[in-house]
Amino acid sequence: MTRFIYTIEGLNLWVGRAFGWCIMILTFSVSYEVFVRYVLNSPTVWAFDMMVQMYGALLLMAGPYALAQDAHVRGDVLYRLFPVKWQARVDFVLYLLFFFPGMLALFWFGWEIAADSWRYKEVSWNSPARIQVYFFKTLIPAAGFLLILQGIAELMRCWRAMKTGKWMDRLDDVKETEDMLMHVSDDSTR
Repeated sequence: MTRFIYTIEGLNLWVGRAFGWCIMILTFSVSYEVFVRYVLNSPTVWAFDMMVQMYGALLLMAGPYALAQDAHVRGDVLYRLFPVKWQARVDFVLYLLFFFPGMLALFWFGWEIAADSWRYKEVSWNSPARIQVYFFKTLIPAAGFLLILQGIAELMRCWRAMKTGKWMDRLDDVKETEDMLMHVSDDSTR
């Protein structure tokens, strides 16, 4: 079970890191557009559409990554006071009742939207460049599928925590600066 969970997490970490490069592309394209628009007085017709698609791709594919890193926002006023076994029970039930129906809908309807878009070779109707959007719309069911996979891993994590009373460690990736500083502060006081 541990290997299966870490395999799914590893896949979502890899996808998240790969799509993280969209930030670099966005930075360069926004800088380029600002330069040509305001310095050369020659704006592009494609930059805005490309930026919208990059932002959308980043948003969609960051969801599975954030779930794999347990980085989604959680309103845990009472939850954090529960013992681990009860936290796992609450998570397990909430995944079944709310997460999976939503992700199945995202996958199912995203698949229909993407299939229609590919069938018509859909282009952006509000863009002078008329760029294709069917590639981008393919990311909707892909994100839904990856979220469903990660949700299965989370259910397995919950199951294990219900049995052992301890949460499984997550695969390490980037850390928040404040978490790193708190860790350094803890180490220096010892």
